[in-house]
This record gives sequence, structure tokens and C-alpha cells, in this order.
Amino acid sequence: MKTSRTVVGVDTAKRVFQLHWVDMETGEIVDLKLTRAKFLDHFADLPPCVVAMEACGGSQHWARRLRELGHEPLLLPAKMVRPFVAGNKNDAHDARAIWTAVQLPGVKTVAIKSEEQQAVLALHRMRQQLVKFRTAQINGLRGLLTEYGEVMPQGRAGMRRDMAGILERVSERLPAMVIDTLREQWARIGRLDEEIGEIERRIGVWHRGNADSKRIAGIPGVGVLTATALVAAMGDPAAFRSGREFAAWLGLVPRHDGTGGRVRMLGISKRGDRYLRTLLIHGARSVLTHSKAPPAWAVRLAERRPLNVATVALANKTARTIWALLAHDRAYQANFVSQPA
Repeated sequence: MKTSRTVVGVDTAKRVFQLHWVDMETGEIVDLKLTRAKFLDHFADLPPCVVAMEACGGSQHWARRLRELGHEPLLLPAKMVRPFVAGNKNDAHDARAIWTAVQLPGVKTVAIKSEEQQAVLALHRMRQQLVKFRTAQINGLRGLLTEYGEVMPQGRAGMRRDMAGILERVSERLPAMVIDTLREQWARIGRLDEEIGEIERRIGVWHRGNADSKRIAGIPGVGVLTATALVAAMGDPAAFRSGREFAAWLGLVPRHDGTGGRVRMLGISKRGDRYLRTLLIHGARSVLTHSKAPPAWAVRLAERRPLNVATVALANKTARTIWALLAHDRAYQANFVSQPA
């Protein structure tokens, strides 16, 4: 990265921030420690500069505030900073490592999101947490009832259908305190269903009011959850040079392993956000297995390769299509043929 501005590496924390930079006029190396309250005051008195931070908790907030002050904030993935930490790990070494890493040519940065985009992602994270908790509660309840010979069919629909009868049968054999606790756990699962449904309703409201989310929801395999999560996580589509780079950011491209001029293509890299990648892969699998008219090329691929390979290939194609629609402000066309630039 070439810039005429001063580059400042910042290691953020809950209470104390560590700064590192080199004075462009005197060449002096500066290490400065600031409290959280004085962090923005320090930059308010400086001419515009490049401020690099690790993409971690709170970094999006500080990036937005620094941008308001006229600075150029850059957020780096932690894996890009780690190799430059020299000696023992401490705040000063971390700030210097960030300062070094951000000046590499072709450095990859994390998109800075608006507060609205972060709010949508927060809804998705809370929903995901509740879904995991609900799954754990269901599995625990199934396991407990299996101990007494009551085995339920897979799926929540079968569980809802059979639970009342099962609890009635075991109540004839088990102590009342156990039955009461089982009923409470079943009621807790019902409340989780309601909470998850309410979050999904709120996400749906945001989706209907967002043009970008509605645009990409027209792509087969992209529902409301996938559309809202991707629009919020992507930030600015211009942060990616191509759909291929966006798919790579999601971890939907092969890993490379090469030496001596020979390169082997391995499984997908699985870099980036696992939640987003999972949504795209589940959507692609649904298109391949349930759609009345799945893409012909994906069907041919599934005939000669494992289904999971074709599923990931379709998810990759979907990710590229999403980027193209958002970057070029276009509506989805099923039979669109891209033209070489």
C-alpha cells in the first residue's frame, strides 16, 4: 500500500489502546498508549491519516467514528497480522504488527459496515444462537425419553405430534417431579420457537424495505435469511473486485497446495463466515434436489461427481451472481448470458 498519509497501527482493547506509527518528517518511531476515552480526541487533532486495526469486536464502531473525523480506517483480518508479531505478544508488538501488515502490497481488508447492516447481522447471530440452544434442548429431551423406551420420529413435526401422548404414558411410571421438569423443558422449546419466529419476522420486515435484499432474493436458492445476511455482511460491493473474489471471501473456492511448479486443487478453503457459507450451500442443495428446473450444468456435474461437489459449485455460482447484481445494480434474469469485458 502506497500512501502519502501517515499510517497508524492501533491495537484496540476494552480500556487501553496502543498506537504505533513513524513520523514522516523526522522518522521518529512513536509508541503511544491511550485510554478509551481519549482515543478519538487524539485523532480529532491530527490531519487525515490511515488508521489500521484488526477486525475484532468494536472495530466496526471505531472505523465509522474515525471516518467521520476524516481519516481512512482499514480493518485487517487477524490471520494477516499474526505473522508480523515479533517477540513476545503484547500490545506494543501487536500495534507494530498491524502497522507492518497494512503496508503490504495487495493487502486484503474487511469491509466497513453501517450500523444498520450490523444491526441485521446482530439479529442473525441472535437467531443462530437460539436455534443452537433449541437443538440442544430437543436432543436432550429426546435422549431422556429414550431412556424410558420412548423413541420419537426425526423432525420437530413428529415430536410435536407425539409429545403429549409420550408424556402421558411416562407419567404413569415416573415420579411427578421428573414429569413436571420434562413438561417445563418441552414448554421451553415452544417458547424458543416463538422467539425465533419473532426474530425471523423482524428480518423479513427489513428485507421487504431493502431493495438490494429483494433483488438477490429472486435468485434460486436464495431466501430471505440468505439475502439479508449477505447484503448486511458484504457492506459495499465495490470492496470486491469480482464475483470470484467475493466467492473466495466466503470460502467457496478450492484450496491450493503446490511446490516445484505443480499445484494441487484441494477441497474448498472454508475461509470467511461459516454461517453465510452454510446458508448458500443449503440453498444450492435445495435447488439441486427439490427444484423443478435446476441448472442443466449443475445436473450434469452431479451425474459424474458427488452431489456435494455439484452443490458447492452451484453455491459458488450463486455467490458470484449475488455480487454481480449488487455491484452493477441489476435485476436477476434466469437466462442472462454475461459478455466478456
